[in-house]
Amino acid sequence: MLSIGKPDRIRSKLAFQETRTAYLFLIPAFVGLIVLTYLPLVAIFVLSFFKWKGAGTPIFVGWDNYVRLFTTDPYFIDSIKVTCYFSVVAVVGSMLYSLIIALLLNRKIPGRGFFRAVFYLPYILPAVAVYIGWAWLYESNFGLFNYALSKLGVDKVNFIADPNYVVPSLALIAVWLSGNLIVIFLAGLQNVPRVYHEAAEIDGANVWRRFVHVTLPCMTPIIFYNLLMALVTNLQIVTPALALTNGGPGNSSMFMTYLMYRSAFKSANFGYASTISFVFFIIIAIFTGLVFASSRKWVFYEGGDGK
Repeated sequence: MLSIGKPDRIRSKLAFQETRTAYLFLIPAFVGLIVLTYLPLVAIFVLSFFKWKGAGTPIFVGWDNYVRLFTTDPYFIDSIKVTCYFSVVAVVGSMLYSLIIALLLNRKIPGRGFFRAVFYLPYILPAVAVYIGWAWLYESNFGLFNYALSKLGVDKVNFIADPNYVVPSLALIAVWLSGNLIVIFLAGLQNVPRVYHEAAEIDGANVWRRFVHVTLPCMTPIIFYNLLMALVTNLQIVTPALALTNGGPGNSSMFMTYLMYRSAFKSANFGYASTISFVFFIIIAIFTGLVFASSRKWVFYEGGDGK
C-alpha cells in the first residue's frame, strides 16, 4: 500500500506545482487584461450616466444619454448602417482576397518569398499614409483610376466624394491592407495533411473537389479565426474618416467610431461619447457571439467532433 500510495502523492504534488507555476506566469496577463480592458469598460459604462465636458465635476443624468442616442441623435442610426455596410463589404472582400492570394503563394513559384513579403507589406505601413496615398489614386481629375477609366471611355468617378461609392472605395483599401490574413491563411494551408490530398487523388478527385472537400474543411479553424479578427477590426474602423472623409459626403462614412471621436474630442461631451462607446461594445459583442454560435455548425477540428 505504501509503495503504491507514494508515487500517487508525488504525482499529485508535481501536478500542484505545475498548476501553481502556470498561474504565476499568467498573473501579468490577467493584470493587463483587467487594467487595460475590464476596468476601462466599467469606467466607460459608469461615465455614460454622466454629463461631463472633461473639466469640472461630472453631472449625473441617468439614462438621458441613452434616450438621446436612440431618439434624437440624427447620426446614430446612419452610423450603424454605414458601419455594418462597410464591415460586410470589407470582411467578405478581405476573406476572399486573402484566401486566393494565399492559395497562389502556397504554390512552388519563382520568387515566392519576395511575393509573400510584397503582399504582407501593406499591413505594416502607417494607416494614415496608406489612405492618403489611395486618395491620390481616387482623385477625380488626375488620379490613376480615373485616368484608366477615361482610357476605357468611362466617365470619371468621384470615389470618395460620392455617397454611392465612398464606402466600397474605403472597403477596397481595407481589403488591400489584409496582409495579416494572407499570412495566417498561408500557414494554415501548409498544415493541411498531404495524405488527405493523396487519398483524394487516388479516388479520382480533381483540383476543385480536393479544394472543397479536403482543403476547406481542414482550414475551417483558420477561416473562423480570420473571420472573427477581420470582423472586429473592420467594425472599429475610424482611420479613413479621420484621414479623408470626416464622415462625409453627408453621413455616408459616419462610422460609429468616428461619431464617438467627434462627440468626445470635437464636442467635448465625454459622457455622451461613453454612451456611444458602450452601445458600440454591445453591438460588437452581438456580432462576435453570432460568429461563435454559427461556428459549431461549420468549424471542424482534426481528431475531434468540432465542439
